Amino acid sequence: MSKPIRRSTFVGARAYSLAFSVSLGLLLAQAVQAEPITLTVALAANPQMETAAKLIDNFYAKYPDIKVKFQTLPENQLRPTVLKDVATKSGQFDVVMIGAYEVPLWAQKGWITNLSKEFVAKDTEWKSDDLLTPIRDLVSYKGDMFATPFYGSSSFMFYRKDLFQKAGLNMPEQPTWDQVADFAAKLDDKSKNISGICLRGIPGWGQSLAPLTTVINTFGGRWFDEKWEPQLSSPKSKEAINFYVKLLKEHGQQDAAKDGWQECLQLFTQGKTAMWYDDTVFAGPVIDQANAEVKNNVGFALAPIKEKPGSGWLWAWGLSIPTTSKHQDAAWKLVAWLTSQEYIKLAGEKAGWGTVPPGSRQSTYKLSAYEAATKDYADLTLKSINAANPLKPTVDPVPYTGVQYVTIPEFEQIGDFTSQQLAGAISGQMSADDAIKASETKIKEIMEDAGYIK
Repeated sequence: MSKPIRRSTFVGARAYSLAFSVSLGLLLAQAVQAEPITLTVALAANPQMETAAKLIDNFYAKYPDIKVKFQTLPENQLRPTVLKDVATKSGQFDVVMIGAYEVPLWAQKGWITNLSKEFVAKDTEWKSDDLLTPIRDLVSYKGDMFATPFYGSSSFMFYRKDLFQKAGLNMPEQPTWDQVADFAAKLDDKSKNISGICLRGIPGWGQSLAPLTTVINTFGGRWFDEKWEPQLSSPKSKEAINFYVKLLKEHGQQDAAKDGWQECLQLFTQGKTAMWYDDTVFAGPVIDQANAEVKNNVGFALAPIKEKPGSGWLWAWGLSIPTTSKHQDAAWKLVAWLTSQEYIKLAGEKAGWGTVPPGSRQSTYKLSAYEAATKDYADLTLKSINAANPLKPTVDPVPYTGVQYVTIPEFEQIGDFTSQQLAGAISGQMSADDAIKASETKIKEIMEDAGYIK
């Protein structure tokens, strides 16, 4: 006859089983927690972003449970790739680098996270009050930040001081475009394969149209009048476009219709052009990459003017978190680190002060090492940023904001089409007037379809 099981034995076994289950659960939970989070990040292939990818081990030291997978793309590839991801809510990226043009448009659509409400207000270490106001405003919508500024910039003129001196020329702190054209004609030296100037000619609303739009603005032109009627064929806009095309065709680099900032950066640093009008952010890379002859002879001047002063553009590349990201907290840690005072110091000390993302924080310009390394262009950069006014970019009134772009969703299509026609004019396939006519016809069609024009 079997002995009856004692109640104390049953209770003990049950307690042991429960304890074992709890322990196993804790071990499994710890194993899950130990699994690192991987963030997929889309970046523009600019020098400062490439530096960020090289310094990522410093982020891992601080956050060992987070890993980062960078997808670095040229600007013309980055924009459609990221747009497709956020618009279709596919959730491929946890962090995306977007420009000042996209921020308010995407915030309005609910595609990107409101960083002010979700993170900035809670993260006192990030020091949001240190941001330069014009740049902070660029990455905000209705007063809230939807991106953190990786860098802010305007545009100015790079030039070769030695070539100017040899030709008996003097570059003013702020030249006129007429002076620039005269300088380019005198410095153009085909026998030595040196062009008078290098300008973007490659198609893209953020490529050739960035410098061209600032030329249109300062010549007194505009993209649209107050009723959204296209204005490229108006006398002042037409004059500006013809000027840009003629300057490139007569004294610009060879095959200019294929060149963007990358090619102009290379040509300038290799001593193949006397002047280059482009983004202030490239000042550091110019000094860093220039050959021995060029390195000690780089000069800087404010963006050229015609009728309107303060003609430089205003731009920021920012880091945003798509609302579809499943790792919002981890994504903020990366975004905050990449745009922090800590990172700026790290980049300067580890990679060189010319690689530091400029134009984002006031404190950057108070670092003695940065001041010493950027004494030739830091003040001009700040002066250019503060002079640009995206709320009043033109001489005559306009219904849009943005200096080198128009902040409406349709501008991407408008700009890409118009810049294609511009490239045709630069390469000699059509006249500038024909490019203007074809562009304005297309723009009017787009604006009518979108309901801007009745």
